Amino acid sequence: MAVTPSIKSNQGSSSQDGKGPSTLQSLPVTGSLFKDAIEDKVADLVGFLLLKYRTKELITKVEMLIVIKDYLDHFLVILSQASECLQLVFGIDVKELDPISHSYVLINTLGLTYNGMLSGDQSVPKTGLLINILSVIFMDGNCSPEENIWEVLSVMRLCAGRKHFIYGEPRELITKAWVQEGYLEYRQVANSDPARHEFLWGPRAHAETSKMKILELLAKINGTIPNAFPILYEDALRDEEKRSQARVAARASSRVRASGRVRATGRARARVTPNSFCRHK
Repeated sequence: MAVTPSIKSNQGSSSQDGKGPSTLQSLPVTGSLFKDAIEDKVADLVGFLLLKYRTKELITKVEMLIVIKDYLDHFLVILSQASECLQLVFGIDVKELDPISHSYVLINTLGLTYNGMLSGDQSVPKTGLLINILSVIFMDGNCSPEENIWEVLSVMRLCAGRKHFIYGEPRELITKAWVQEGYLEYRQVANSDPARHEFLWGPRAHAETSKMKILELLAKINGTIPNAFPILYEDALRDEEKRSQARVAARASSRVRASGRVRATGRARARVTPNSFCRHK
């Protein structure tokens, strides 16, 4: 979880001391062995939930209780930790579907539809890494030098040319696969010699998520609220306004096209009358 980028202090944070996401420190201190056992159960539950994600099955509380066995009294803490891991590492949200039957569903974080898993593939979702990169680009002013991206990825022990057990070869993933998918734009910096490159959000990233959603997630990770970071918040608000205007324009254009089709149909019907058939007999 520590690899997810925190909002930089130079963003003008005005946040007060706040509590971050729930951690195992909230448990009674009963020894390191107990904490290790709880962490093992968190790992077991994460593995179980990833399996359910692959098979696109609903999850029940009863099934999760079977996984954690002897630690039923700590179910909420274990589920909270597993949910945070799934969100921050794999880009998956755990949502309670029915509070009566205690059934849950797994969905991609922030509305992103890509997970990098082929049909029948036994790999894990890669949306978490994509969210990390989109976050870095946003915090860098919507255009991030390639060296900044690799600096962040190095914290995750991701290096170009070195295969990672989750993400594969990272350069191939972020400069080709995600560029082709439309999530990232990878371009050469103008007039750079030797050539340098930079990353921007691609059109699919703009279509599926937003700066405000990214900021809300970053604020949650930092244990605060979005407007505690004025520079990022103002940028996100401007983005929301542009999106709203684009939606209004799209609806207006759709109404104009629909109106034109209605008028064209009306004219066509006016030309086809009983008398017109009689003239051709």
